[in-house]
Amino acid sequence: MPSFLPTVAKQLFKDIQKTYQEKTKIPDDLLIALRFVFGSCALQALDLVDQRSVTCVSSPSGRRAYQVIGGSGLLYTCYTSCHYCSCPAFAYTVLRRNESLLCKHILAAYLSQAMGLSQQEALSDQQMSSILSGRAARTDT
Repeated sequence: MPSFLPTVAKQLFKDIQKTYQEKTKIPDDLLIALRFVFGSCALQALDLVDQRSVTCVSSPSGRRAYQVIGGSGLLYTCYTSCHYCSCPAFAYTVLRRNESLLCKHILAAYLSQAMGLSQQEALSDQQMSSILSGRAARTDT
C-alpha cells in the first residue's frame, strides 16, 4: 500500500482484505469506517467493485495500472502507485478543492485489490506505454 495514504486508510484496507478473505463479505463496522474515512464515494466505489468494473492491467516490464469503467460507461485509468485518476472528479475534488483523499475510481481500485476482485489483463509493453501516455485505452471495452 502506498505510503501517502493516511495510516487509518491503509489499516482499513488491510482489515478489509483479511476479513474478506476469511468471510467473503465486509462486515458492517468496516463499511461504516469506510464511509467515515472516504465519504460518499465509498458506496459508489463498492458498487463499481460489485459490478466488476475494475481491471488491473500489467505488462512484462512490471508496469501496472488499473482501469475502471465508471458509472457513465467511460473508462478511467488509475495509478495507485502515485495516487492519480484520469477522471474529472479527481482533478476537481481531490487536486483542486482538496475535499477528498481520492475519487471513487481509485477507491474501487484499492478495494478490488484488497478483496481480490479485480479483473486481470496482461498487455504488451507497447500497449502499456500507450495507456500510460494517455494515447490509448484497452481494446476489450
